[in-house]
Amino acid sequence: MTRFLLRRLLGAAGVLLALAAVIYAIFYLMPGDPAVLACGKGCTAPQLAAVRHSLGTDRPVPQQFWTFLSTLVAGHRYSTGPTTVWCSAPCLGYSFQSAAPVTGMLLDRLPVDVSLTLGAAVMWLALGIGAGLYSARRPGTLRDRITSFVVLALGSTPVFILALFLLLAACVWLQVLPFPSYVPFTENPALWAQNLLLPWLAIALVSAAGYARLTRAGVLEALSLDHIRTLRAYGWSERRIVTRHAVRGALPTLATVAAMDIGALLAGAVFTETMFGLPGLGKLTVDSASSLDLPVVCGVTLLAGVLVIAANTAADLLYAALDPRVRI
Repeated sequence: MTRFLLRRLLGAAGVLLALAAVIYAIFYLMPGDPAVLACGKGCTAPQLAAVRHSLGTDRPVPQQFWTFLSTLVAGHRYSTGPTTVWCSAPCLGYSFQSAAPVTGMLLDRLPVDVSLTLGAAVMWLALGIGAGLYSARRPGTLRDRITSFVVLALGSTPVFILALFLLLAACVWLQVLPFPSYVPFTENPALWAQNLLLPWLAIALVSAAGYARLTRAGVLEALSLDHIRTLRAYGWSERRIVTRHAVRGALPTLATVAAMDIGALLAGAVFTETMFGLPGLGKLTVDSASSLDLPVVCGVTLLAGVLVIAANTAADLLYAALDPRVRI
C-alpha cells in the first residue's frame, strides 16, 4: 500500500506541474498583454511597467515560468505603483482591480462551495444508493421500471432548469422557504441549512441518477455470484444478503465516482451558484471573466485543477483500500 501511495502522489505531482505549465501558457503567453488586463484600462504607463515587472512578463519565458512556480510556494511582492504589496504563500496572484491577493479572495468564497458540496454529496449518495437498492431488489418489476424512468428523467434535466423549478415551487408558489442567501455555519447553523436546502436538492436530484444506476448494476451483478446462491440455500433473507454482501460489490465504484464528483463540484458549481445567488467560486469566476480580471481567473482555474487532481488521487487511494487487487 505504501508503494502504491508513493506512485500515486508522484503521479499527482507530475500532473500538477503540467497543469501549472498549461495554465501559465494559456493566460500569460497567448497573444495580448496580461499586464494590461491585470492593471485595467485606467492604468498609467508607470503603473503598467510596475505590473509587468511584478508579473515577470518583462523577462525571458523560462524565468517567467519559474517566477510563476516560486510564487505559489514562496510568496511574491507585487508593485501597485507607489506602493508594494506582499502576497503570502500559497500565492495565486494579485488582483489589481480588487486590490487584494487572489488567495484571500478564493478563501473567502471557498466555504460556500464546501458547504454546497458536502450537503449535496450527502443527499445524492442517500438518494442514489437508496433508489438503486430499491430498484435492484425487484428487477424487471413495475417498481424497477418506474424508478429507472424517474432516475433517467432527473439525470437528463439540466441543473439550472431544476434550480429554477425549485425556486418557483418553494419560494414563489408555496412560499415555504425564503430566497436563498448564504449564511455562514458558524453564525447560525439552522439558517445555513435552510438557505442551502434548495441548492442541495438541485444538485442532488441530478447527480443521484448516476449513483442509482451504478448501485443497481453493482448489486444485480453481485447477486448473480455463486456464493450468493449458497447463502440463499442456507436460508438467508434477501434483505440480509443485499445489505451485507451485494452492496459491497458496488462500493469501490461508488466511492471512486463520488470522490471525483465532489472534487469537480468543489472546483465551482457555476450554474447552481448563479441561479441561487450564492457567492462561491463559480460566481467569482463569472464575475472575474466579465471584468477581465486575469489573475483571479487564473487563480480559480489553478485551484479548480488542484481540487480535481486531489479528488482523483483520493479516489484511487480509496479504491485501493476497498479492493486490494488494484494495488499491484
